[in-house]
Amino acid sequence: MTTQLDAWAALLIGFLGAGHCIAMCGGVAAAFSMAIPTTQRRWQWLYLLSYNAGRIVSYSLAGALVGGVFASLADVSLGKQGLVFLRLLAGVMTILLGLYLARWWFVLLKLEKLGNGLWRHLKPLAGRFVPFRHPVAALPFGMIWGWLPCGLVYSALTWSAVSGGAMEGARVMALFGLGTLPTLLALGGLAGQLRHWLNHPGFRQSSGILLICYGLFTLYQAFSLL
Repeated sequence: MTTQLDAWAALLIGFLGAGHCIAMCGGVAAAFSMAIPTTQRRWQWLYLLSYNAGRIVSYSLAGALVGGVFASLADVSLGKQGLVFLRLLAGVMTILLGLYLARWWFVLLKLEKLGNGLWRHLKPLAGRFVPFRHPVAALPFGMIWGWLPCGLVYSALTWSAVSGGAMEGARVMALFGLGTLPTLLALGGLAGQLRHWLNHPGFRQSSGILLICYGLFTLYQAFSLL
């Protein structure tokens, strides 16, 4: 039951993190639109779906890696107590994400710098696929951009860490990716009104409060197991 809740939490994080997606990925969306040939603009939705499928594949791979590694560590040395501490971390990260989304505290931005070293090597690879010659070319482009340093992704990965295995970790991050899909489609130009709504202060603050409450609930669960 707890694992199922964690998966839905990741989906919720993806959807409620819309404001963060808009801030982080607005430039990516602009570059993506310019990479589509003018003669192919009527098929823009195919390019968008391909790009977003690539992102979700990368998120799932990261979730499988994190879920598998931490499950192995728990079996070998950490044991049940280690998973409890990981759940505490997941709760804290969810609270920090809620504070960021509500625009009350921005400490989560500092965590995004952790992946800058890897990203400097990956980002130039994306340029090899633009301009797109076919919607399929947007798939590897999306897979590369799926590794963009992002506090939202890091928060979701903490739920993969407590998922119990590689397959479960991949499922958690796949659901997270699906949660981000409406926002990324909106950024791609398919739903301008939805984009406005997702970035509304009322939505951002409500989302932040909801995530903070879930983070506190997770901390309560973890402390009860200590």
